[in-house]
Parts: sequence; structure tokens; C-alpha cells
Amino acid sequence: MGNISAIKSNIAKLCSNYPDQYWRNLDEKGEYPSDFVNELSKEGFLSCLIPEEFGGSGLGLIEAAAILEEVSYNGCNAGACHAQMYVMASILKYGTQEQKELYLPQISSGKLRLQSFGVTEPDSGTDTTNLKTTAKKIDSNYVINGKKVWISRVEYSDIMVLLARTKAKKDCAKKSDGLSAFIIDLKKAIGNGLTVKPIDAMINHHACELFIDDLVVPAEQILGKENEGFQVVLDAMNAERILIAAECIGDSRYFIKKATDYASNRIVFGKPIGSNQGVSFPLARAHANMIAAKLLVEKAANLFDSNEHCGAEANMCKMLASENSWFSGDIAMQTFGGFAFSKDYHIERKFRETRLYQIAPVSTNLILSYIAEHELGLPRSY
Repeated sequence: MGNISAIKSNIAKLCSNYPDQYWRNLDEKGEYPSDFVNELSKEGFLSCLIPEEFGGSGLGLIEAAAILEEVSYNGCNAGACHAQMYVMASILKYGTQEQKELYLPQISSGKLRLQSFGVTEPDSGTDTTNLKTTAKKIDSNYVINGKKVWISRVEYSDIMVLLARTKAKKDCAKKSDGLSAFIIDLKKAIGNGLTVKPIDAMINHHACELFIDDLVVPAEQILGKENEGFQVVLDAMNAERILIAAECIGDSRYFIKKATDYASNRIVFGKPIGSNQGVSFPLARAHANMIAAKLLVEKAANLFDSNEHCGAEANMCKMLASENSWFSGDIAMQTFGGFAFSKDYHIERKFRETRLYQIAPVSTNLILSYIAEHELGLPRSY
């Protein structure tokens, strides 16, 4: 499966079983695409990053990016399953041998789903180092208390990586110190200290609020070292940004293809509307921007796979790809005109879905702040 062309061909074939109407029906009912996710798991796509010794394919982020790009291009919602790949990065890099042997084979086989990442909180948002959820060590356990919000797919996951503060911020040398990551067994946790409340949102992303009250987690469930969890989630966040950028490339391709086909066949005033530069030029710009963003996605993924620093590239490719997917969606809406608002044409669903990535993971303004400070050397703005 390591050949990119073969991966894309196989994904396209799989996705053909889940056409636009399938996703429209799920969107209207707010349901999760379990059969789609199960088939991706069965065919080994969601375990592509897991080493062969644990039942996976042993591929890199560049292949994972190709998978999610093609899923999005074929009209599917990669948001239903992408977390399994980027959260996986934290277990692969920081998990103990025992944790890897326990979880990775079961994830590879599809017996377990790792689809949730518990970081964001109501009062801190992207200010991760200011989160309020605490984990107190008592004997051989940690007792966790706090709240999380916009945590996706908790209801459809078996395990979740959760970030909590294990050392008071005032006692830390750096604000990023004192945080720890935990592997949470959701089947045991829900109803025993963890309460999950779904959020009614504009997209079918299955986001939830989490209320954590004296949740007991065994000490062996800590991921990485105590008080060093920020780096654990940071590596996962870089993978997340690269993979979601790849999804946005797929969304751009979807919008451009739909709009181009429509513009070639829609006859107004005796000629195809695509012959008008007011229609063709924006599509050409969207295509050019998509190609440029795709090159940066590939660069970032290759840096990640080489274990090189990729923070700037991960942020920039996510920003550029998400901006262009939104631009491409807007152009598709404009090209289809009034028909774009009809659910029969499937543009409006994708339009709503791709808007998310201007905000999450990490907003465009925070990416610009990062670039200004770390790439240009300008004074920190916050």
C-alpha cells in the first residue's frame, strides 16, 4: 500500500460505495458513518501508521495524508476518522512497549477505535497551557477533574488521549510544564466519572462536552512522562495540522471538479458559463493555490516522517490549504448559483464542513502569530 498512486486508486474504489447521497443522509440525521469507518479499518487504511509488528502497514504521514486527501476529494467526510491517524502519532512516539502491545494490535484489527483527543476546554480554547483540568496522583492512580469542550467522536471511540495538569502552573519553570497526557478507556470511564454531552452543531462532526468528576485512571495509563505531556500532544498536533491540510486539499479538488464540470455544461446566453473569465479565472486561481498548498503539505509530511522540526511547515500548510478549500467552496457556490443551495447538488454540505478548518485545529490568526514570531522574529503578540 506504500505506493501513493495505488493508495489513491484503492481509496477511490472504496469511496465509490459511499456516494454523496450517503453523506447527505447521515448529515440530515446526525449519524456517524460506522460502516464507512469500519471498511477503512478493515482495508488497513486507518492503521497505516502502525508498525507491521503490531499489525499495521508501517507507512508514514505522507501516505496517511494521501489517504485523507483522496477521501475528501471523493466527497466523503474524513473528519469522521482522521483522529485515529494523528492521535496515533503520540502513542507511537511516547507509548511504553506495554501500551503499544496492548492497544496497537487491537486498533490495527479494528477492534478498538482511537478517535478522540481531549485537549480543548471552555475557558482556555487554544491556550492549551492554561487548561484547568487536573490529575492528582493518589497511590497507584490519578484522579481527574475538569471540563472539556468540542471533543469530537467520543461517542464512537473506545480510547481517548486526554491532557490534564499534574503540577500547578505557579510551580513550573515554563508554562508548558506540568501537563500530562493519559490514555482513557472510554468504555470504563463513561458513567464512572466521565459524562458526555453532544453539541448540536452546524456540521455533522459529533463534537461533545466532557464533564469529568473524580475519574480514576491507573498510573500506567499515563502517556509519556509525568509533567511532560505538552510535547506529547504537540507532536500529535503537528500531525493533525498536516493531515487536515491534506483533507483541505481534497476538499479543494472536490469543489474545483464539481464547479468545472458544471461550468462546462451549464449553458446561459447560448454558451457554457465556463467560457466567461468571471467564472473561469477564480477556478484557475483556486487550482493554482491548491497545487501550491499541496506541495507544502508534502514537504511538511516528509519532515515529520524524517523526525525533523516541522512546526512552521505544519502551521503554514494547514493555513494555506484551509483558506483555499474555503475559497474553492465559495467559488463552487458562486458557479452553481441558486442550485448551490439545493442539497441535491451536495455543495452546501461540503461548504459547511470545510469552513471548520479556518478555526480548528488552531485558528488562522494564531498561525499568523506563530509565523510572525518564530519565522520572522517579530515580538510575541500574546
